[in-house]
Amino acid sequence: MTSPRLSKKDFEALSDFRYQLRRFLRFSEEVTHRRGITHLQYQLLLHIRGFPGREWATVSELAERLQAHHHGVVSLISRCEKLGLVTRQVGRHDRRSVEVHLTPEGNEVLAELAAQHREELLRLQGIFRVPGADELDAGK
Repeated sequence: MTSPRLSKKDFEALSDFRYQLRRFLRFSEEVTHRRGITHLQYQLLLHIRGFPGREWATVSELAERLQAHHHGVVSLISRCEKLGLVTRQVGRHDRRSVEVHLTPEGNEVLAELAAQHREELLRLQGIFRVPGADELDAGK
């Protein structure tokens, strides 16, 4: 299968998207660092609280959400546990699984950082654009 030829406009749209994405990620790195945690620790907290239908997630679910290896997520959870941000519990339905829950301190840190991230996303509204069919390959 041959790849479609990309136009200059396609490259510009993809470049702009990556630039805006990197700007937002840099913002995230800076605000989390000021709060004393890493951007990965923030993402872990966000994925626990934001897991659909419940206030906790398993290690496997978090590995999927973070697109990371299971053992790396276990280490990340351990670091957050040492900071008092999360706790682990034996699975309710499957004792082989581990549920990860936010502590009150974890909820507080997350609420503060999530509000800042939401504010930044709202500020970027209209600037941060995902290239769509109208921008990519408009000549076809």
